[in-house]
This record gives sequence, structure tokens and C-alpha cells, in this order.
Amino acid sequence: MLCIGHRGAMGHEPENTLLSIKKAISLGVDAVEIDVYNVENNLVVIHDRSLSRTTNGTGYIEKCSFAYLRSLDAGKGEKIPTLPEVLETVNRQVIVNIELKGSNTASLVVSLIQKYIEQGWSYQDFVVSSFNHYELNRIKIADSKIKIGALIYGLPWNYLKTARQLQADIVISSLDFVNAKLVASVHQQNLSVWVYTVNNPNDISQMRALQVDGIFTNYPERAVSIKPK
Repeated sequence: MLCIGHRGAMGHEPENTLLSIKKAISLGVDAVEIDVYNVENNLVVIHDRSLSRTTNGTGYIEKCSFAYLRSLDAGKGEKIPTLPEVLETVNRQVIVNIELKGSNTASLVVSLIQKYIEQGWSYQDFVVSSFNHYELNRIKIADSKIKIGALIYGLPWNYLKTARQLQADIVISSLDFVNAKLVASVHQQNLSVWVYTVNNPNDISQMRALQVDGIFTNYPERAVSIKPK
């Protein structure tokens, strides 16, 4: 079961910052998950549509200038990072799960992934995920080798059909809706199951018992500490 640091290690450091990502790697994660928006053709790493919760700024991300976003404090003096800065920080130590949050992110993400692959990275170093299945579809159309994860909330009746249509590699579900039936049905399609957000040690153990393939957690050390020897 992969341990995926949620927005880095947001239980310890400001989420989606380089500090948080470094902390997750130091705690032994297999992957880090971060969120991206397109601002003036720059991929910026932040979760919310607005700035007020995680920075000292105000306004909506996609209505702000890139220069303004980069002037803000995202916690402990950290800047809102760009996706290239995240990739340089990770430096192939772990998988990078890029969640598409904003509009018109797919083509920029594909171009950046392809650039890094030309520099010696591998397709195995990346996963692209989103609740926006339109953007996910654009990823696969542009480069079918990129692994994608279809994010779902609840149990939409056609989630397996959607995953197949998207040529998804992973179904990513909320912890609240994961059970043995869901895991089995996804595995029967030769797809992986990842689960968000799993912080309680008992839930972590339960996900392992259900044989899910990966969990997102704010506290990576809790998942790492109970990995089987």
C-alpha cells in the first residue's frame, strides 16, 4: 500500500509548500500529492480557489496575477510554489501526484511532464488526477502514457464506466465510501484503488486489510510506521 503525502505532509507543515513536500519525503512517503492552478500560463501549487485560508492574501486564485501570488506568504515564510519548483525539490525521490484544480491546466501539465521525461524522468514518476474528468480526458488524449487517477466522491453508479472511458489507471475514492465491494470491483477492472484522506491509525490498518493500493494522509509517519516488515 503506497503512502501518499497529502499536499506534502500538511499535518506538520503548511500545505502545498516546498517545506511540506520536503517533510513528507523525510518521513518516508512513496508519493506526494499537490494541487495546481493555471495562472498566466504558470502552474501554481495551491488547493483552494481563494487565497484567504492558506496565505496572507485575498481574492480568487485565477483572478490574481502571478506576481501577486508569488508575493504572498503561504505559511512560515514559504511562497506559493510553482510545479517546476516542486519537481526540482522532489528530484525523482518519490512519485508526484498532480491534482488538476483549476481550468486549462491539462495541456500545461502534459508539456511539463514531457519536458522532464526528456531530461531523464520516467512516466512512472507521475500521476495526474482530478475530479474534473474533462481535464483528465485531455491528459490522456495528449499523452496516453501518462497515468491518471479519476477522483470520485460518494459512490456514483457509473464510476467504473467513467474510469474505463477515461482510460484511467487509478480510481481515487473518499475514505467514507470505501468498502470491500468497491475495492474488489475496481481490482476486477485491473485498476488500482487509492483512498483519501486517511489519518487515523485504525483507518490506515483497515485500508491495508482491504488491500487498497494507496492512501493519502496528512501524517505519513502513521502509515509508514505500520508497514509490514
